[in-house]
Amino acid sequence: MRAALSGSIVFVTCFGVEDQAITHMVASEGLDIEFAALDTGRLPPQTYDLWAETEARYGISIRPFFPQPDALEELILARGVNGFYSSVNARKACCEVRKTEPLSFALAEAEGWVTGARADQSAHRKGHNIFSLDEDYKLVRLNPLFDWTRSEALNFVTTYDVPLHALHAHGFATIGCAPCNRTLSPGEPERAGRWWWESEAPKQPDR
Repeated sequence: MRAALSGSIVFVTCFGVEDQAITHMVASEGLDIEFAALDTGRLPPQTYDLWAETEARYGISIRPFFPQPDALEELILARGVNGFYSSVNARKACCEVRKTEPLSFALAEAEGWVTGARADQSAHRKGHNIFSLDEDYKLVRLNPLFDWTRSEALNFVTTYDVPLHALHAHGFATIGCAPCNRTLSPGEPERAGRWWWESEAPKQPDR
């Protein structure tokens, strides 16, 4: 993965199962890949606990990227602190300020972007491959777990005793902002807990 590109590669972790597996791979191999995370301001406290544990376990530093203060203030004044519940457009506006714009800063100098996306997570993600060109950020997107299943990811982190997010043990399949995720009921698809109050229409951004 590292040898495929000569420029900077950034791995932006959300601290879910797949991302923790990749962190283990990158850190264990000592690959020249930068670690980053988006601190949206609405992360659950367990995420910060895992963030610290992961840095200590692997001897790495995970660089934080934050929303721009002026944009965040404007968003909250215009829509309310929990305004993202009111409509899909309101939620997307929140994602833009808290996630998309900080991600653009995290990837600004990168030639490659590593993600933990798997093809079987959603219809949108089936459009990716292990290597693809990301048109939005104009760089190479690397999805090393593209053809893995959830079971394979769980088996990997179990085998290597990788630190895991505490919320997984409480029925959370995805990790992100605290208000935007819920536990899954039996039989629900893996990403049903993300933006759970919306319809079953495509939930962009689903990167």
